[in-house]
Amino acid sequence: MESNKKTSKHSQLWMIISDSHDNIPKIRKFMEVAKQREITHVFHLGDIVSPFMAPYFLLEGVKFIGIFGNNDGEKLFLMQKFQNKLHNQPYEMEESGFRIFLMHEPYALIPAIKSQLYDFVFYGHTHQIDIRKEGRTLVINPGESCGYLTGKATAVILNPETREYEIIEV
Repeated sequence: MESNKKTSKHSQLWMIISDSHDNIPKIRKFMEVAKQREITHVFHLGDIVSPFMAPYFLLEGVKFIGIFGNNDGEKLFLMQKFQNKLHNQPYEMEESGFRIFLMHEPYALIPAIKSQLYDFVFYGHTHQIDIRKEGRTLVINPGESCGYLTGKATAVILNPETREYEIIEV
């Protein structure tokens, strides 16, 4: 048990990002932050849009998990370029002992929260930051990483062990 704690403390730092909408300059900046901060996982919550974005997100040594959004049209090529690391939504998963529910559009947001089955519920689509704790569940919408609608390009860095988070803007 002690060694498990040491492993998890050295641990993980997750980047939760959404709605990048092909904004290469912003994604380059976010992925530079990911390298600097030694991010272990990137969760993308939809609306990457084009397959040519894959090389910007797939960093060596960083686990990428993504879901499709409503603007991701070329799904087969996206799947190919993202090495089958994109999933239809909603998507339930377990990572490092945490139960996670991912969605782009927040259609299942309230039931997912009320179920209290998940440690984390991540969603996008609204382009608005939403971070709140509901019972045992931490809900995170990182806002938009493209910055097109709000003028702010944001993502969230999360330590899943401590549940401490930081909103970053580039």
